[in-house]
Amino acid sequence: MSTISLLTSQKKQSKAIPRINKNSKLFKVILQAVQEKKAEDIVSLDLRKIPEAVADFFIICQATSTTQVKAIADNVEHRVKELCLEVPYRHEGMNAAQWVLVDYVNIVVHIFQPETRKFYRLEEMWSDALAQEHE
Repeated sequence: MSTISLLTSQKKQSKAIPRINKNSKLFKVILQAVQEKKAEDIVSLDLRKIPEAVADFFIICQATSTTQVKAIADNVEHRVKELCLEVPYRHEGMNAAQWVLVDYVNIVVHIFQPETRKFYRLEEMWSDALAQEHE
């Protein structure tokens, strides 16, 4: 069998990985987890149509103290593990808790303190993305 036909047959046999969307369980569980801990100004950015994007979605929110930032991040990890049986690929920023990032590869959660969020302006940096506010 030629190399090209072998590669073609392998592509047909591999199963497509389902794409993440706003109806995905992971997306909904993350939103519920940040809302449970009273996160403020919750915004999701749909990055799927941006070729340079590192994820399909960003979920961005803020909290008024380092304690609340950590509580939100911990709750996201706990609820996703409990309900979706997934652990984050990585998380960053838990020590300073000014900006905590919880990375689930397709969805990246950003939990900011207000001053840090204003400084980094992720929503402006990714202004090509479709943004949606969540209560």
